[in-house]
Amino acid sequence: MKTILKFEELLMFMLGMYLFSQLQLSWWWFVGLLLTPDVGMLGYIVNTKVGAYSYNLFHHKGLAILIYFLGLYLQQDVLKLIGVILFSHASFDRVFGYGLKYVDHFKNTHLGKL
Repeated sequence: MKTILKFEELLMFMLGMYLFSQLQLSWWWFVGLLLTPDVGMLGYIVNTKVGAYSYNLFHHKGLAILIYFLGLYLQQDVLKLIGVILFSHASFDRVFGYGLKYVDHFKNTHLGKL
């Protein structure tokens, strides 16, 4: 089952790459911004609860999709870019087993223990 889930996440990452290609930006933007959602880990400086909430905010695919569609509706490429990066990063992380975090520990995720 884990292999199927990882493959599904890989396909979603590829979807994110396709959506990025529609933005008419240089690929270095994608590469350069792909890891920026990990800024959400800074919440762990405060404690595990704040860390989990901030990490999950930056890694929630529903929020990423909402931002992307808001960008489509408002015709704002910046919003579409933010949505694509958030979505692609979350998919990329989940390929490697990094899921949304529970508040008790960074290594306790919705995909299981790291």
